[in-house]
Amino acid sequence: MPAFILEKLCRGCQRCVHACPNNAIQMIAHMAVVDPEKCVECEECMEVCMQGAITFRSEQKEARANG
Repeated sequence: MPAFILEKLCRGCQRCVHACPNNAIQMIAHMAVVDPEKCVECEECMEVCMQGAITFRSEQKEARANG
């Protein structure tokens, strides 16, 4: 599953944009957006996100089920 941006947490700092080796993340209206075609799930974006705004879709579904 490609990376997923949690919109409520994203602050538009662009750290993930610069960290992505495949240019899979771009900023649209001050929000990070992942291109699932380019994302290779390397987790570089997750490691640099200081807000915890990046996850993977399967993890997000688990969080909803448990929360």
